[in-house]
Amino acid sequence: MGPAAYPKRWAAAIVMMIAALLDLIDASIVNTALPSIGRELRASSAELEWTVSAYMLGFAATLIIAGHLGDRFGRKRLFLTGVACFALASAGSAIAYDPGQLIAARAVQGVAAAALLPQVLGSLRAMFNGSERGKAFALFGVAAGVANAAGVLLGGVLTDWDLFGWGWRTLFAVNIPIAAGALLLGAKWIPASQGRAGGRINVAGNLILALCPVAIVLPLVEGRSNGWPPWGWICLGGGILALAALVGYESWRRIEGPLLPAALFKRPAFGSGLLIQLMFGAGMSGFFLIFTIWLQAGQGYTPSQAGVLMVAMSAGSLISAPVVVTLAAMIGRNVLVIGNLLMAGGLFWVERALNDAIPRHAGAWPLVPGLLVAGIGLSFVVVPLVNIVLTAVPEHLAGGASGIFSTAQQFGGALGVAIIGNLFFAHASQSLTGAITHATPWAIGTFLICAVLCLGLPGKNPTRRLADSPSALDAV
Repeated sequence: MGPAAYPKRWAAAIVMMIAALLDLIDASIVNTALPSIGRELRASSAELEWTVSAYMLGFAATLIIAGHLGDRFGRKRLFLTGVACFALASAGSAIAYDPGQLIAARAVQGVAAAALLPQVLGSLRAMFNGSERGKAFALFGVAAGVANAAGVLLGGVLTDWDLFGWGWRTLFAVNIPIAAGALLLGAKWIPASQGRAGGRINVAGNLILALCPVAIVLPLVEGRSNGWPPWGWICLGGGILALAALVGYESWRRIEGPLLPAALFKRPAFGSGLLIQLMFGAGMSGFFLIFTIWLQAGQGYTPSQAGVLMVAMSAGSLISAPVVVTLAAMIGRNVLVIGNLLMAGGLFWVERALNDAIPRHAGAWPLVPGLLVAGIGLSFVVVPLVNIVLTAVPEHLAGGASGIFSTAQQFGGALGVAIIGNLFFAHASQSLTGAITHATPWAIGTFLICAVLCLGLPGKNPTRRLADSPSALDAV
């Protein structure tokens, strides 16, 4: 007979999911407020990009490290620390009076979110067994899907409502009481987990892993405004080489519990899947950035109107999500090929509508079919991708592979904001419609490349249950 189930497991799960939703919502909520932030803080185009990228980079730089620290010092302790830091960073974002302060606070938000999220997924696995575990992760998956839609919509609504005259600052202020409640109830209900003693923390490796994403993205965001100086290319190359050196060093020294296991990168299926995750995140985040700015600064949409329009993509994702797991079991990697082609086709429709319908003042309706199709494609990719790739990874490496995949998604998003954002802002002074029609094909191209890369994944049907691969839900 197994150990008795923790009696307050569902109360603890709800509290942890609410805290996790703060992270999932804050990853997208700021997008619809960017034009308002830019006007009030007099932010440059590069600073607006950093407002989005800083969060993603903070998350990407910390996620793998936070997973290791949670195992070492206990998940409850790391979760509560992450929630407290998230609340403080949200307060810092709400009172920021210049772009630099907001960017710094957003980076801390990303770090705090990365600290708490792995502890949520790990705790759900520990507290639940059998069919209950499946129900818990299914609930988390549904909540994650709703969070994407809620983020873009709430960002617009809260900015327009201008509660207490705070405008966009409300987006961050509302996090504080929610985080405070999660902190108090989490301390009461979440069971303590036993930390893993022994071993030395790889301080140098953790530092390299944290700094390399910044070294790579920094020159891409700042390069255009500074004339692409030599230091940028040196920084970019140094970041890439340092990551490769970390993998090589950990393999050569045979370090126990490596941050980036070389055995994973030797598997072609994992390498293809990681590149797909990175490029897909880049295309998604880059497009959302330029589309939001075009809607408000170029077409005069209010933040609320922009948020409602972008919900069309989330609606497509929610409509298709219930059939994705069954479809993936039937056709395997081909569901990913179809999903990426739908993403590319949906954005191609949007790009054509931008040229054909908008100048005739037809409103936003010509864009909705393309966004809906792209949303269906989104669900076809993000739900099964990690699960399909993990079928080619040995069980003892699955945890590390999941963490690296989630990191790649955030890092790819920061790259997409930097690259596609630069292409957009380089033409924005002439015409915002011209700028978005110039930059959108690059986003479409990332999805077409992803469709080709999917052919390098295992062709067999995935065999792991979604409940056994929780980080697949994190990608939703």
